[in-house]
Amino acid sequence: MTEPPHLAVVGAGPAGLAAALAAAARGVRVTLLDAAEQAGGQFYRQPAAALNARRPQALHHQWRTWERLRGGLDRQLAAGHVRHLPDHHVWCVDRTDGRDSTHGTVPTGILEVAPPRGTFAVHALRGPLQEEGVTVRADAVLLATGGYERVLPFPGWTLPGVVTAGGAQAMLKGALVLPGRTVVVAGTGPLLLPVACGLAAAGARVAALVESAGPEALPRHARAFAAQPGKLAEGARYAGQLLRHGVRPLTRHTVVEAHGTDRLTAVTVAALDRDGALVPGSARRIPCDTLAVGHGMLPHTDLAETLGCALSGTDVRVDDEQRTDVPGVWAAGEATGIGGAALALAEGHIAGRSVAARLHGTPPDPRRWAGAARARGRLREFAAALDALYAPPAGWADRITDDTVVCRCEEVTAGQVRTSVDVLGAGDPRTVKLLTRAGMGWCQGRMCEPAVAGVSGCPATPGRRPFARPVPLGVLAELPEDGPD
Repeated sequence: MTEPPHLAVVGAGPAGLAAALAAAARGVRVTLLDAAEQAGGQFYRQPAAALNARRPQALHHQWRTWERLRGGLDRQLAAGHVRHLPDHHVWCVDRTDGRDSTHGTVPTGILEVAPPRGTFAVHALRGPLQEEGVTVRADAVLLATGGYERVLPFPGWTLPGVVTAGGAQAMLKGALVLPGRTVVVAGTGPLLLPVACGLAAAGARVAALVESAGPEALPRHARAFAAQPGKLAEGARYAGQLLRHGVRPLTRHTVVEAHGTDRLTAVTVAALDRDGALVPGSARRIPCDTLAVGHGMLPHTDLAETLGCALSGTDVRVDDEQRTDVPGVWAAGEATGIGGAALALAEGHIAGRSVAARLHGTPPDPRRWAGAARARGRLREFAAALDALYAPPAGWADRITDDTVVCRCEEVTAGQVRTSVDVLGAGDPRTVKLLTRAGMGWCQGRMCEPAVAGVSGCPATPGRRPFARPVPLGVLAELPEDGPD
């Protein structure tokens, strides 16, 4: 008997789970690779099993959706239709049929012949030390790699006690610990509300919620918001929780500086005018031991770029079936545009059904996922409105002092970045990198790239790193001859 076609899904968050379940239910063998020890991604992050959490649902507001996903995954695992590989850090996806991934674009609406068996090799590092290499062969790949937080520096941001908003949430959800006792939550974006509410409910004193956006922009996006009454109700619930905990949001404010010697002791915040400039005389100092700061999310596109997938701005470009322009590669969730868990679920479901149809050689019928497609359209419009509303404040880069570190790995300061442009003539991010070493450290610029681009005035450009994460030389040496080019 012919073995069923095989799909490798990278990422076990909402999009990856939805895609894996949709494909497996339609006769596709699925291998689900994920860096975390448990499925769920950041949104459904669970406490470690050893903690024996009695009420993990208290940390989530969509627990029933997670239970349905987990139940579906358990059933598919038991049936042998899905193989889950946790703690597997994918560092490269490679074509093994000798074709150049950057060619062979598939026009939208044309049935693509199922790719040859074993077209892709998904290379991962296994275990907490990431020293053991694993390769999974698959006929198609779905990238559900999620997103990461945009980190914008300011004086004092490298002090112990300053964490990202998502990092504070991950500590609470995954380890059941508070990042500190007195917390300021700051930055911009819808993530700040659940982070502040979660920390307050867990016993932290939230000294302030500092949001750089202002409510006056809301009417411009009224239609998109009105189409999502559930989202508006969710926001209202968070606002009510903050009021009950005595937290009064400071809208159109920003963190100017973090203070301390060995660790954080206070932050200075100030009001912003409509042009994003600091309002004179508005600065105030707030004592705290933790600052959870975030300025929105950016999509993880390293694996897509390595495969040669086209980008639309910062997002992986996909068609109505969530196909990239590289045959055999689909993408869903935050990698195709930051939009939240509900949008990721809709995109993942569509992608999984499309993969199943095309790998079985049958024309996909979009009517089968019409409901998910309608939800996707509404949620994408809502996400675009949020993106416009919660853009980082104008002029943030101008407020960074020359002695502020912008690249932590290489300890490159804003002054050095500015000198590379103003004195040495750098005109693009690559030249800035060569002149300053900004982005040459362990993270390879994944965290500091937005900051370097903002300070230098050079627009960020997509890169094509050969690997999505550092790889031990021993793992590379053990690859077969048809390993990554």
